[in-house]
Amino acid sequence: MGRARALRGQVREFWRARLEGLEHDVACARAGVSQHTGWRWVREVGGMIPDLGESTGRYLSNAEREEISRGLAAGHSQAEIARALGRDPGTISREITRNHTPSLRPGRHGPPRPNAGPPRPGRRVCASPREANERAYRAHQAQAKAEARARRPKPTKFAGHPELVTEVQWRLKAHWSPEQITAELRERFPDRPEMWVSHETIYQELYVQGRGQLRRELHHCLRTGRALRRPRAFTERSSRSYISPEVMISQRPAEADDRAVPGHWEGDLILGAGNASAIGTLVERSTRFVMLLHLPERHDAETVRDAMIPAIGALPAALRRSLAWDQGSEMARHHEIRVAADLPIYFCDPHSPWQRGSNENTNGLLRQYFPKGSDLSIHTAADLAAVAAELNGRPRKTLDWRCPARAIDQLLSAPPTTGVATTP
Repeated sequence: MGRARALRGQVREFWRARLEGLEHDVACARAGVSQHTGWRWVREVGGMIPDLGESTGRYLSNAEREEISRGLAAGHSQAEIARALGRDPGTISREITRNHTPSLRPGRHGPPRPNAGPPRPGRRVCASPREANERAYRAHQAQAKAEARARRPKPTKFAGHPELVTEVQWRLKAHWSPEQITAELRERFPDRPEMWVSHETIYQELYVQGRGQLRRELHHCLRTGRALRRPRAFTERSSRSYISPEVMISQRPAEADDRAVPGHWEGDLILGAGNASAIGTLVERSTRFVMLLHLPERHDAETVRDAMIPAIGALPAALRRSLAWDQGSEMARHHEIRVAADLPIYFCDPHSPWQRGSNENTNGLLRQYFPKGSDLSIHTAADLAAVAAELNGRPRKTLDWRCPARAIDQLLSAPPTTGVATTP
């Protein structure tokens, strides 16, 4: 494609230079070709002036079709016309075959009439279908055909064929697949191509809105039962069927946003080398108090569930208001955690780590103890408890230089109506 486009540009530049009155060698130099190539172009086009309009890229322009028509009328071959236009010879051949106008007069551009005698003296009969096509090529008719073929949307195979619609509909109701229907129609109507239809056409008729020939409810007869085609990229992604609208973070109580009410947690996993090991992290939004979940062997949904339930269950009821988590598959058993730990769980929006800002900040602090690319399975539960205690004993500016452990102790010892107001 790139080479053909460059050749078209060189041909146009050469002929522009010649028409400006420049010498042959100067025109060749401007076009970037040898003088031998320039003389070959002159001999090939003869007296025909090539199209000097701008290149239209992949599709032939109306001006190029005019040049094809004039070239054929002048007796030039398809190869000569292709060289003059800077097009591939196959492009010219396909253009003439697709967009010629078949003659309606038998005996001139088509097969002779039955029982027709020999042609009259002096009357020329085309020697081949190719020659007949060339004689019947007209630029304005070819342009009209090309424009009609390019119009979208195109009518489907079912439009205007009620018999085909009926045949396909009753087979769909019998739970035939589109491929089975396609094979059966070719078997049953071998001599009627109008009754043949591809399985892709059937799928398009069922899935694309506005087609209207097959009844829309027939998509329920497909084995998938889907009314829309599912993109391949969607099917390759892991399923998130355990996440429903009512457990999205937008449904979390508004009191969690200002951090004035304790008991709202954020959680995630920090992963080790090759994502083969992990540690669960839980951070309380008001006090930044940290709890770490020991996951020595696996970090699948069952393992995370079994580690989280006793950790959350050990907290007082006042500190079990909600938990926000990323949309990871490790929380596929969140319904069981919700029931066993009496803790509502909500999921953040995809690619929105700021919705768990405290947890993201804490995970960054934990990397001082658990570097990226390390094996996290070597750390025992006692190691995790020691790291959590050290973090919880650090003074935090956001807590007016109190440490999280002290802040949460004050919460537990304060009257039930008192909360801890902190700076977001």
